[in-house]
Amino acid sequence: MFTNTRTWIVEWGDCDPAGIVFYPRFFAAFDTSTSRLIEAATGMKKAALISEHGIIGWPMVDTGAKFASPASFGDEVQIETSISRVGRSSFGVEHRLMKDGQVCIEATEVRVWAAPRRDGNPGIESIAIPEDIASKLRGG
Repeated sequence: MFTNTRTWIVEWGDCDPAGIVFYPRFFAAFDTSTSRLIEAATGMKKAALISEHGIIGWPMVDTGAKFASPASFGDEVQIETSISRVGRSSFGVEHRLMKDGQVCIEATEVRVWAAPRRDGNPGIESIAIPEDIASKLRGG
C-alpha cells in the first residue's frame, strides 16, 4: 500500500499550557498528512481532486490513537502515513509520528470518498472510489 512521509515542526500555537502538543492538534496534523498522501499517490492537489471527481473530500468516520511520548514546541517530527486498506468507498489510514527516531504516536483512521447526496436532500454520502484512484492508493 502507498506510504508518504512529511516533516512537521511543532509551533507554539499547537501546544497547551504545559508546552506539549494539545492532542487535537495531532489529529489536525494527521488530516493534513492524509491529504498529502493522497496528493502524492495521485499527483493531484486536493482542490483539483475535489473538482474533478465532484466530491466534498474524504471525511473521517473512525479514528484511534496510542500516545507513547509527547511532542513539544519547536520539535521537528516526521509523520509517516500509509494506506492500510482500500474498499469500495472507504479506506484505512495509519499514521506514525516519530521524534528522533522514536515513535510518539500511532494513529488509525477510516475515511470515506464522499459527495453531496444525489437524491437532492441535504448532506453527503459515500460513493465508490474511482478505480484509478483506488489503484494508486494501493500502490499500483
